[in-house]
Amino acid sequence: MTVHIIEDDPGVGDSLAMLLGQIGHRALVYPDAESFFEAAPPEAGDTVIVDLGLPGLSGVQLIRWVNGLKHPPKVIAITGQSSRNIMEMLGDEQPAILLRKPLTEELLVSHL
Repeated sequence: MTVHIIEDDPGVGDSLAMLLGQIGHRALVYPDAESFFEAAPPEAGDTVIVDLGLPGLSGVQLIRWVNGLKHPPKVIAITGQSSRNIMEMLGDEQPAILLRKPLTEELLVSHL
């Protein structure tokens, strides 16, 4: 399985990639949604971890696009925002899994 990490904070993206690599997953990190869209689309067996607070195209827009694929991968949205901001950002577009930062290894791994 490939895990696609879309995270604008380089420290968070690199940490997630290192953790996932240590447990045997291939991890690709993108600094924004635009970079993710330029790459090959994820496969059905992949996982997409997306920060909701991305610059430019939002994490919500990325989730909407991924969910529209013929065979969408699993989507995990991550955020450090307040519950109120999360609901405002997401509207009707609810990701399958929503995790709050700071993430723990156990929490993340349990949702892969």
